[in-house]
Amino acid sequence: MSKRPAYTPALAAEGVQDILRVLEGRWKLAILFQLFGGKVRRFSELERSIDGISQKMLIQQLRQLEKDGVVARIVHHEVPPRVEYHLTQWGQALCPALDALLLWAEAAPAPFAPREAG
Repeated sequence: MSKRPAYTPALAAEGVQDILRVLEGRWKLAILFQLFGGKVRRFSELERSIDGISQKMLIQQLRQLEKDGVVARIVHHEVPPRVEYHLTQWGQALCPALDALLLWAEAAPAPFAPREAG
């Protein structure tokens, strides 16, 4: 097991900012939450499950997540072609961090408190 680097506050902030850029985008978190738990989803399933996303935007966001190593794409060469998406091991490892952020958000003061599920 390798040792973690010794971070200065500036290096720690820079490292977190760099990784948060991977999650930037209106739809990326919605996509990730659809894939957590080892789920494999077809493109059409993702499109139907995320209200308001356009096909073009879903393609763009999935390509960026794939490029960043968070999502993997499987193309089944059949007629009609079938494309499925799932999280990589690194992408799945993001789940506890996002769960922790959700818990943190639940404890937020009034202006920042998350919306009620409904």
